[in-house]
Amino acid sequence: MAELLRIDWPEFGMPEVPAEPDLAEYRGRLAALRAAIAARGLEVAVVYGDREHSANLHWVTGFDPRFEEALLVVTPGAALLLAGNECLPYTGISPLVAAGDIAVGHCASFSLPSQPRGTKRVADWIAEAVPAGAAVGAIGWKWFGADEAAVPEAALDLPAFIADPLRAVAGRVENAADLMMHPVHGLRARVDAGEIARLEFANQMAAIALSRMVFAFREGMSDFAAFEAARVGGLPLGCHPTFACGDRAAQGLSGPTGQVLRRGSAISFNICHWRSNICRAGWLANDAADLPEAAQDYLAAFAFPYMEAMSLWCSLMRPGVTGGEVWSAMQAALPFDTFGVFLNPGHLIGVDEWMSSPIFEGSGMALASGMAMQCDVIPGHPVYGSTRMEDGYVLADEALRADLAARFPAVAERIARRQAFMRETIGLDVPDSLLPLADTCGVVAPWLFNPRQLIVLG
Repeated sequence: MAELLRIDWPEFGMPEVPAEPDLAEYRGRLAALRAAIAARGLEVAVVYGDREHSANLHWVTGFDPRFEEALLVVTPGAALLLAGNECLPYTGISPLVAAGDIAVGHCASFSLPSQPRGTKRVADWIAEAVPAGAAVGAIGWKWFGADEAAVPEAALDLPAFIADPLRAVAGRVENAADLMMHPVHGLRARVDAGEIARLEFANQMAAIALSRMVFAFREGMSDFAAFEAARVGGLPLGCHPTFACGDRAAQGLSGPTGQVLRRGSAISFNICHWRSNICRAGWLANDAADLPEAAQDYLAAFAFPYMEAMSLWCSLMRPGVTGGEVWSAMQAALPFDTFGVFLNPGHLIGVDEWMSSPIFEGSGMALASGMAMQCDVIPGHPVYGSTRMEDGYVLADEALRADLAARFPAVAERIARRQAFMRETIGLDVPDSLLPLADTCGVVAPWLFNPRQLIVLG
């Protein structure tokens, strides 16, 4: 039985800035990539990155291109990182570059239009770095299925000015993005205790900013002023900031545009850093009387059933449960005709906001310890708008929880306090294996002008 209660949002403290991976960890990642490529029967890995699609390159090197494209070529005995004019000095952020494990090449064709060129062409660099006739695994940011391409392994997600010279040199080039991103065998699809600490920091930074924003909401303020109140701390963004209300309420990916916060408007908004996306949706209202007449049963018809479904979702976040089981449970709890949940009810998150998901219709993929899971169940209705409890979690078995407690006791303690809040105050069915990464986990405030009114389950 769901109801509204007046509850202060929890504050369990801000984590200390966690350490980034060290040289040894990056060397391990580079070795793991070489091993995965070899196991696939390939000889060379080519990892592409640009400003929006940098997660795979960043995971291997610690470097992410800004303004420009970049390319990493990895052979059994060498590694070369190609960067443009402005990114060239920034490649030094990579411990592997600093240590000399990865060489750097200046390829001005990766630079912005009209900037100085005069360096070797992309084709020349590729011809030098990739052995003639080699079998190459191309890693961009997605792979394809048989329902998308006639020959899925030959469908590349690299720009043609890279793919064409690569195909001209190599014996064969196949899409190998799944080696990094696949929910079962992807190198990035599991995290350790060190990465949990980084995930928690990013999630809590985003959650605190979102909380500041919510408690600043006032009727008549602009969406610019509302977003400014978040005081976002400066971590790299994982996606464009969203703030959809007023005329833009149905356009969930809209950012602030000068809309005015008006009573009785649906709203959704987020703060998304690398490794985190904290998102909420509801109504700019003090209570149900502020809503359009047709939506005044929003709590009973929409928000309360959603919260009950989220408790079920939490209960299923255990290693060994299949993604298909989660999908079926969410479809039953949130019938499509009313809730319209179209995307996967949960997905993996990393530096990229959406890596991949084991949760889809008929999936036999098992949830596993070490999955960084975004609770991303997005309902939508033409009358009721939406509601949201979108935060980050990690699935962890007993061994991973013990390692986290030993290496990062303060992180483990905050996670335990969040679990207790979700269970004892909100009434969610949270197993020990589900580690909440932000203080907003479990917090659903349907009336955003009255944000201490939270949905709880009896």
